[in-house]
Amino acid sequence: MAVVQFNYPTTIKFGAGAIKLAPEVLKQRGLKRPMVVTDRALGNLPMITDVIASLGQVGLIPAVYAGVYGNPTERQVKGGVNAYHEHGADSLVIIGGGAPLDVGKAIALMVNHPGHLFDYEDGKPDARPVDQPVPFMIAVPTTSGTGSEVGRSSVVSDDTTHAKKIIFDPKLLPPLVLADPELTYGLPAAVTAAVGFDALTHNIEAFLAKGYHPLADGIALEGVRLVSQHLAKAVRAPHDYEARAGMQLASMMGAIAFQKGLGVTHSCAHALSTVYDTHHGLANALMLNACMEFNLSAVPERMARLGQAVGVRSLDQDTLGKGFISWLAALKKEVGLPTGLAAIGAKTTDVLLDFAVADPCHGSNPRPVTRSDFINLFAQAQ
Repeated sequence: MAVVQFNYPTTIKFGAGAIKLAPEVLKQRGLKRPMVVTDRALGNLPMITDVIASLGQVGLIPAVYAGVYGNPTERQVKGGVNAYHEHGADSLVIIGGGAPLDVGKAIALMVNHPGHLFDYEDGKPDARPVDQPVPFMIAVPTTSGTGSEVGRSSVVSDDTTHAKKIIFDPKLLPPLVLADPELTYGLPAAVTAAVGFDALTHNIEAFLAKGYHPLADGIALEGVRLVSQHLAKAVRAPHDYEARAGMQLASMMGAIAFQKGLGVTHSCAHALSTVYDTHHGLANALMLNACMEFNLSAVPERMARLGQAVGVRSLDQDTLGKGFISWLAALKKEVGLPTGLAAIGAKTTDVLLDFAVADPCHGSNPRPVTRSDFINLFAQAQ
């Protein structure tokens, strides 16, 4: 497949070999000293060394910051800002999954802005304005889960409290995405499954979120359909280009759609990631069935439409919605993910509940969620 271009919500070059376009793009913009941001696992792999070599071949002077690991933290952002200044960088090439992408966008914010990262936290009453230049960014996703490459936000944890904080501004949207499905070929099956459920959850919760946004709804429904067609195959046959491309598109579509909002699944997952350092996609997968059962009575028509999108066959609205929830359980089993919280040893503690209740995502859930509801949801997900 040739590389094709989309311009929604930013410029996206999509297709095999898209990553090879980075050097010429930077050169054409008159940029000379890019800093590649990635994680420890990728830092010394051919994917990164090849990019560095290609940048040098056109006369650019690149540096690498591979200080990202686990869930993104403020310490990692500070390390990247220091590395950016030490290199005298003028641009960023961010390569990796959700963590490097979130850290890279936060680095872009902080290289020219004063104060601390969380001074810019979304919704903070006295938040500092994002009013300084943000360096040019190229985002190169290597997983198909968060879709952070097409997002305007960065989710970073406080090193002390481990609470996840959201930094949001339109300037954090990378102006160029190079989406190359072949870069996801090396993902292990378990990671492919977990990030796939992250993409699926984004699309589902965006579609169910309160509010009127038919554009997001349409994108989300198609994202769910793409996951139903491609996730199991991507897990089973990791070098299947069509499956990997379908999942990468579904990932970006979920991130585009959830500008409408998310829901209770994400509040539970954020709490699990904070307290147990659970992979975000896995946390979503573990909570998704219980949370959809919780939402079914509030939005039966929407749940039925989700059932139609994944191929549940019925003319009855109630059967379609329940069939969709059953399909989720079957998909989880097919891709080899655990079915409950017992697999990660999670217990329902006051600390876990405090984080879930405080998380803003359930504010857009179609059914209001109380502390008592969270207790029941975590118990049901065991």
